[in-house]
Amino acid sequence: MPYEELEVNTPAPVLSWANHSLGTEETKMAKNVASLPFVFKHVALMPDVHLGKGALVGSVIATKEAIIPAAVGVDIGCGMSAIKTPFNGERLEGKLKKIRLDIEAAIPTGFHENKDVEKSVANWQHWRDFKDLHRGVQNLQSKAMKQMGSLGGGNHFIEVCLDTDNQVWLMLHSGSRNIGNNLAQCHINTAKELAKMAGNNLPDPDLAHFIAGTAEFQAYWHDLQWAQEYARFNRDVMMVRFQHIIEKHLAGGKPTKPLLEVNCHHNYAEKEVHFGEDVYVTRKGAVRADTEDYGIIPGSMGAKSFIVKGKGNVHSFCSCSHGAGRLLSRNKAKNVYTLDDLIEQTKGVECRKDQDVLDEIPGAYKPIDEVMNNQADLVEVVATLKQVVCVKG
Repeated sequence: MPYEELEVNTPAPVLSWANHSLGTEETKMAKNVASLPFVFKHVALMPDVHLGKGALVGSVIATKEAIIPAAVGVDIGCGMSAIKTPFNGERLEGKLKKIRLDIEAAIPTGFHENKDVEKSVANWQHWRDFKDLHRGVQNLQSKAMKQMGSLGGGNHFIEVCLDTDNQVWLMLHSGSRNIGNNLAQCHINTAKELAKMAGNNLPDPDLAHFIAGTAEFQAYWHDLQWAQEYARFNRDVMMVRFQHIIEKHLAGGKPTKPLLEVNCHHNYAEKEVHFGEDVYVTRKGAVRADTEDYGIIPGSMGAKSFIVKGKGNVHSFCSCSHGAGRLLSRNKAKNVYTLDDLIEQTKGVECRKDQDVLDEIPGAYKPIDEVMNNQADLVEVVATLKQVVCVKG
């Protein structure tokens, strides 16, 4: 589906791939962002768009000479990683529960962290820059090192999937853990203080921003890039452990070579060139989908997921959705659905089926097929996956 231009009277237009009218709150949030003077060209809304903080989750915001830390969000560098293995699905028979238990034993979830710091983590080259990060996180290096290679909570997950050719894929979703959250909060607070001091009449306090060329902008941009690298490497560390577990069960521990590897952020900002100009692009719940870019668009546990290749659509700032997008808030999902619903909706998936993951029930998310249909001009599907094991954060 091509985009539609929303009827909002703002300096920058709002282009939407959502194929539905936004609610009052969503429209207001889109208008707030599109009214900022430094927004470049337009705001692009992806088909999974829903309420966020300051800006909609599923929005792409290109800016000139400014950046909004709350629009990037607190899980800096959150994203996806996937590898296509050389294994056929038949090898998984009778092993799903053992694989799930091994994953849960090897990769800490929720607020947990690793007991020891493994060699690859200790040798990560960016630790030497830790002293240059915001002073508010200087007591967190030990925790950041122990959390490297951990999943976190919420909608973060690890999955074993099968594609339509019965090939085994490994997939996971995680970000920059506690250190990314703390860095984001430090800078969001600074931006809000600056806005208050300057008497900025912002439509939403969470749209407080830094102006390029200032010390505050430079400090945030430095810390942002560091946290994005942390998030990417965090996924790499977990994927190595995950791969070893699969090789143990399916290849007698023999190392194998992935047939395809993808690692992409979907909560982040980068300097890019669009419409011939240098801009800062913030993707808040969106994946870069330039020509030849591989991306990952997961459904909910119990639904399909997709490996995609970007089409480089300039109007979306070469972006696509980051998932199905929530239909119900976490609290609403717990009120609407029961444990029996969760068991029914995750039939055929080896996963926890308890009260603590009820808010992640597939019914709390938008139908992934609809989301994919709405972005046929943004990406092409390379592989369609269905999970058989799911470990939730």
